[in-house]
Amino acid sequence: MKQAMLRDAVRRSATRREWFQAMVAAGVTAQSLALGAQASSQAASSRLSMPGPYRGRVVSVRHGGSILSGKYQAEPVRDMMRRGMTELTGAPDWQAAWRVFFEKGDVVGIKVNPVGAPHVISSPEVLHEIIAGLEAAGVRRQDIVVYDRYKNQFLKAGFDKWLPEKVRWSSAVWDFEEIQQGIEGYDPNHYLDMALTRPGYDLSNVTARRSYAANFITKEVNKLVNLPLLKDHQSAGVTLALKNLSHGLVNNVSRSHSTATLNTCGAFIPAVVALPVIRNKTVLHVMDGIKALYHGGPGARPQFVWEHQTMYFATDPVAMDRVGWLEIDKKRLAVGKKVLAEDRPDEFSTFLNRQTEHVELAGALGLGEFDMKKIDFRKLSLG
Repeated sequence: MKQAMLRDAVRRSATRREWFQAMVAAGVTAQSLALGAQASSQAASSRLSMPGPYRGRVVSVRHGGSILSGKYQAEPVRDMMRRGMTELTGAPDWQAAWRVFFEKGDVVGIKVNPVGAPHVISSPEVLHEIIAGLEAAGVRRQDIVVYDRYKNQFLKAGFDKWLPEKVRWSSAVWDFEEIQQGIEGYDPNHYLDMALTRPGYDLSNVTARRSYAANFITKEVNKLVNLPLLKDHQSAGVTLALKNLSHGLVNNVSRSHSTATLNTCGAFIPAVVALPVIRNKTVLHVMDGIKALYHGGPGARPQFVWEHQTMYFATDPVAMDRVGWLEIDKKRLAVGKKVLAEDRPDEFSTFLNRQTEHVELAGALGLGEFDMKKIDFRKLSLG
């Protein structure tokens, strides 16, 4: 019965997809849908550049013992991580799986997420397994850099206290600001120029219409592991692999959702992730869905948190986000809510429309596979 409800809801939410398809058929390209965005950014592409060597493949690993009494359990998490990486890559063991992506001499960043603290947040158990995998591939601890954009949020979350000796950490700026147009901590040579500003700013003001990439991604690392969470988001619909990059690696992001009706996440997110310095350096996505959020995001309220007990693995962020979006919709239907694309504002989610279409548009920009018929979704259970 629930599966039938989900199919009906997804069918009803096809209106936006049909609109995009009609626009493309009329000669409007994905790039022009992204507000004519232009990028000034260079980074060498490789076989690991998004969508990576496993386009369309998403592996989920569930373990009922991964969380007990609200606390992550290290051994089940380790088993999930190792099984997920070998299934994703087809490698004979977990060390070989990490060597598909990394090698000695790499300087590797890990993009964590503190926004849902304290209820849904990147966990030390998952982070430590990623670090162990990087070390198994030959990456030195001093060449591992854990990052979030806001230093104050990073420290409040306690990420610095979780790091093994010699592992470094980095940030772009001190903390959130309503107007995010300063470029200290950002690289003036790598930016997205989009005909979009916050209300009251003139498009002739380049800092108002540009988003600059953080020095972290342009100068400090040559590869990135993206560590998103499985979460609802009131303006973007979901905040998964794509949005963890788009709103974590550049400045001036508040213009993408400056009011409840001036919401352009659908175009902004894929345009940022398509920046070469982000697209070509992000080589692996490990999504922590052990604890997840189905409503009221991005900040996490305990009444909307559920123990999903599942980790996800991909090199393709679009396929990962498509799968994660459907998992959140399943949970929403199970508790009597509408699917994300049909939801309307309430006291916890105030934006008029949730722009889940950012996932499909990212697929149209070549960042990955959106069509579930073409997605190789492998579901594993360890207990």
